[in-house]
Amino acid sequence: MLRVLIVDDSRDDAELTEFALREARIVIECRSVQRESALPAACEGFVPDLVLCDLNLPGWSCAEVLAAARRHAPEACYVILTGAEPPQGASELPDAHAVVLKDDPARLVELARGLVRA
Repeated sequence: MLRVLIVDDSRDDAELTEFALREARIVIECRSVQRESALPAACEGFVPDLVLCDLNLPGWSCAEVLAAARRHAPEACYVILTGAEPPQGASELPDAHAVVLKDDPARLVELARGLVRA
């Protein structure tokens, strides 16, 4: 079972992300967070294998989320989700294993399957 933490201010986007993983028949335990204040409770008793974080979070940053999640789950795979292609060579992107467009669920499923096989 793959433990997944989704951090996205859009509940709809988080649900679509979870649906894509489940539709691909990946067995997951999933927690979703829409607000910064909910992150500590979501991590309590839950160490994710995969952390998916929206790049644009109003009022908090993807970098802050990834840093907090890394303190809790340093061995997890970290993926930034975005609705638009980041600028070429964007050095301001937080450190992550991958950047995936939200409208490319096949890429997300490929990454998740790689973790299941590992």
